[in-house]
Amino acid sequence: MTENNGLEDLFRGNREWRESILQQDPHFFSRLAAQQSPRYLWIGCSDSRVPANQIVGRMPGEIFVHRNVSNLVVHTDLNCLAVLQFAVEVLRVRHVLVCGHYGCGGVRAALEKGRHGLIDNWLRHIQDVAAQHRTILNALPDDGARVQRLCELNVVEQVLNVSRTTVVQDAWERGQPLTVHGVIYHIEDGLLRPVGIQGSSEEEIAAASPRAIATPVV
Repeated sequence: MTENNGLEDLFRGNREWRESILQQDPHFFSRLAAQQSPRYLWIGCSDSRVPANQIVGRMPGEIFVHRNVSNLVVHTDLNCLAVLQFAVEVLRVRHVLVCGHYGCGGVRAALEKGRHGLIDNWLRHIQDVAAQHRTILNALPDDGARVQRLCELNVVEQVLNVSRTTVVQDAWERGQPLTVHGVIYHIEDGLLRPVGIQGSSEEEIAAASPRAIATPVV
């Protein structure tokens, strides 16, 4: 077994990345260590193909990130809620983005309704979204189209969930500038697209949701 336990490539990549950053900005890391002041909280999927900073061309320190399977915002998930509270109340982010992606394995697994083990308890939340929009999904021609549409509908539902948290509602009540957005990423073309739902109050988001539900993104 080697000294770095098989992580040589990662350590080498880290050193090369560090050197490239320092060549561009010799004070980057000292400045970054002093504070973090991101404007954005990104709630995304754990999928390794959807790295938050990279796909929007942002450097470390610019986006605060929470990721889980299928970008869910569940009101009993203290991990997600703790990240949301820290981002809103301490970092004072101005934007919360819920980012889904097409071809999401969690969404596909939820539609298949097979047995996948422990994760079935998590995917139940996506199955609830599918049941809520059964008419829309059943009207689509095949399972592939249903997966893509459910990826969009899941983002809409999670934006609504963000807007209903006490963290976000308290921020709006005290007049803190905060906008919640729904976006979706297409791995095949590398583009990020709005899902048609965003707002700076629960009422704005609720008003936007019917059109976002009725209108496919792609």
